[in-house]
Amino acid sequence: MNEAAARILIVDDQPDNLLILEDLLGRHYTVHAACDGEDALTRLADGDRPDLMLLDVVMPGMDGFEVCRRVKASPGLRDMPVLLLTSLDSAADEEYGLSLGADDFIHKPYSPPVVLARVNNHLKLARASRQLRDRNEDLERLVAERTREILRQSEQLIRSKQEVIASQGATITALCSLTEVRDNETGGHIRRTQHYVRVLAERLRDHPRFRHELNDETIDMMFRSAPLHDVGKVAIPDAILLKQGKLTPAEWEIMKRHPTHGRDAIAQAELELGDQGGSFLRFAREIAHCHHEKWDGSGYPQGLAGDDIPISARLMAAADVYDALMSRRTYKEAYSHERAMEMIQAERGRHFDPDVVDALQGLAETCRDIARRYRDGNDPQ
Repeated sequence: MNEAAARILIVDDQPDNLLILEDLLGRHYTVHAACDGEDALTRLADGDRPDLMLLDVVMPGMDGFEVCRRVKASPGLRDMPVLLLTSLDSAADEEYGLSLGADDFIHKPYSPPVVLARVNNHLKLARASRQLRDRNEDLERLVAERTREILRQSEQLIRSKQEVIASQGATITALCSLTEVRDNETGGHIRRTQHYVRVLAERLRDHPRFRHELNDETIDMMFRSAPLHDVGKVAIPDAILLKQGKLTPAEWEIMKRHPTHGRDAIAQAELELGDQGGSFLRFAREIAHCHHEKWDGSGYPQGLAGDDIPISARLMAAADVYDALMSRRTYKEAYSHERAMEMIQAERGRHFDPDVVDALQGLAETCRDIARRYRDGNDPQ
């Protein structure tokens, strides 16, 4: 607002006071006059809003204090500066006027330099306050718009992530179905082992040796990838895969190739996805390739040992053997939970990571529950 264009309303019941102020302020501002409080409030109610009001306190009928109170109680007017004109010199009167919202006092008789200075200062202050308020409102609008945009983007990301997760699940399910079609013993085994892997990972997530990799995201990925540990069996001939008796040494060498077949199949899927080494199938590839490796290096297909074996594969190794021991097969009866745990404990530090064995021992009741919940129809209760 340009001070020269400022509009001032003077409210006073004394014509001579009005003339003095109109003559003084009219040289610098657009001045309007009202002869009493009711006249001033009527003008304001009709939308004639000035930039500043000079308001006499002592007037017949409605005095200046009441006019000020009503003006400051109106949401559309409360930010308009109101300067009270008074011959009263009581501190209590000034305190009362200020409590009603008055912005300043001008005492009679008027000092022209004081009147001009105070009017000019309050107009500048009102303009600055208005500009600050406008900037704050603009900032609030920008923040609101940006917040809405961020929310829209977040919703899009969530939908996109949900679609990716769904596609990942569909990919894993499709690959798992290949294994289940080839080997009718794997259905319950797949479900049980993936749950064993998850509870083991959750048990070890705060362990110093494992916490660098085990978190909510990786544990969930291992859980969803675990069913692919035997996907390489799709490349094993039926005569060997479905053989009822013990495999010959030559047949066993062919069977031992299934981790490599699984690794190659999953690596090809990663290549098709265009994210080699970093895709959601990373854990599936590790598990499929390394779940038959042993802690002491006597496993296959690479003869890895100790921490060179991926964590996901070490968890899968314990889960896989525990479930195999607990399950009935054509070549053996199911062992009890206690016997299975004894046999795994005997391989602590040889076949299995010692800390993984300890975690499995601490999850005895949880593992019993998983075994019961997902047992095969031909397994004992």
